[in-house]
Amino acid sequence: MNGDAVRIRPYRPDDLEDLYDICLRTADNGGDGTSLFRDPKMPGHRYAGPYAAFAPSLAFVAEDTGGVAGYTLGVLDTRAFEERLERDWWPALRARYPQPGPDAGLSSPEQYAINDIHRPWATGDELVAGYPSHLHIDLLPRLQGRGIGTRLMTIMIDTLRDLGSPGLHLHVSRDNQKAAGFYRHLGFTEYPATGINIFIMDLRDERARS
Repeated sequence: MNGDAVRIRPYRPDDLEDLYDICLRTADNGGDGTSLFRDPKMPGHRYAGPYAAFAPSLAFVAEDTGGVAGYTLGVLDTRAFEERLERDWWPALRARYPQPGPDAGLSSPEQYAINDIHRPWATGDELVAGYPSHLHIDLLPRLQGRGIGTRLMTIMIDTLRDLGSPGLHLHVSRDNQKAAGFYRHLGFTEYPATGINIFIMDLRDERARS
């Protein structure tokens, strides 16, 4: 690869540390969250590790001459994934990160991650019925603004469609308007939900709906 080339490829097990690093360095609404977490592994354990463990065929990375600097992680069946997390992922993390007392002095992102580990949000039945798949995407600054995010999203969307998913959803922080604009540009629309910013995309073939 030359200095400007970026390769997108399937995830490999030896990419796991890079996934964790990217997750940490984008954990502050897309900005570097390194200073916000006492345990630098926490955001990766919550937001990247389980996808690599349980859905590695739906993980893709973007790699330049400096190494892996972006990823998209997804699952075909959100409900089945949530059940797998409850059985095989959350118990160890709940022991590792017990719920803190009121004077623990944790940052807001730490508090949010621990709360999510102990009381994960369950996807609503109506949402998962129409849009059962979901994804995450993160890019380090050096890959941003170069169309790499669009390439990663296109690969994931096409893969989920080929696997027969009727629809896809994702969560966006209400404070991250840059990301919201990116998803709108790709054709996502906002799903009406109270207190949660969710974007959806219908993946059914147009011919099948006519």
